[in-house]
Amino acid sequence: MRDDDYPPQSPWSTGMAGRCPRCGDGKLFRGFLDLAPSCEVCGQDYKFADSGDGPAVFVMLIAGFIVVGAALVFDFKYEPPWWVHLLVTLPLGLLVCLAILRPLKGVMIALQFQNKAEQGRLES
Repeated sequence: MRDDDYPPQSPWSTGMAGRCPRCGDGKLFRGFLDLAPSCEVCGQDYKFADSGDGPAVFVMLIAGFIVVGAALVFDFKYEPPWWVHLLVTLPLGLLVCLAILRPLKGVMIALQFQNKAEQGRLES
């Protein structure tokens, strides 16, 4: 089937849910961050998908803002010793990073599919 045979899917909803960007039903991921080779519902091949470091950059920016902001509020409000900061902010940072990495990777891949993004080539 062609891409035109499927109704357009929102890259935000399919990416956040980890679903196929073409049909919206099949799984995009085989593991936590490993892509499936293809969609088990519509057969879309995921070889086009290369999110690179894009999701990691956004995760660092978003998580850094959240965790550093929370650490500053925690420090000014309670003035804990440094070891309490480590016990609180390191797990918070890990949790925030792991919670948003997979959905952001899914959104980046769905946006690649929607915009037909591919590696640049020189015309000969």
